Amino acid sequence: MRKLIAFDQDTFDKLKQLGRDQMLSLQDLADEAFMDLLEKHGVPADLKDALRRSAAENGDGPGTRGNGTKTKARVKTRPRKRSKTSA
Repeated sequence: MRKLIAFDQDTFDKLKQLGRDQMLSLQDLADEAFMDLLEKHGVPADLKDALRRSAAENGDGPGTRGNGTKTKARVKTRPRKRSKTSA
């Protein structure tokens, strides 16, 4: 979707220079700025983020069973090496 945004000349010049310095397009700078704005106001940026936040609010994040109860972390262990004894 395309929308027009107006900048005063000084602001536009600074954005162009920042884009050159960071090797980013004006679109990349705008995307970053709007994502930061959404995050600041607590709006999920995409579906994955919305689902993650929803799970965290319900206590269903990583390490839970889905009903809010914690699960124990499983730790993989390696079999012990047998020591060689000289006879």
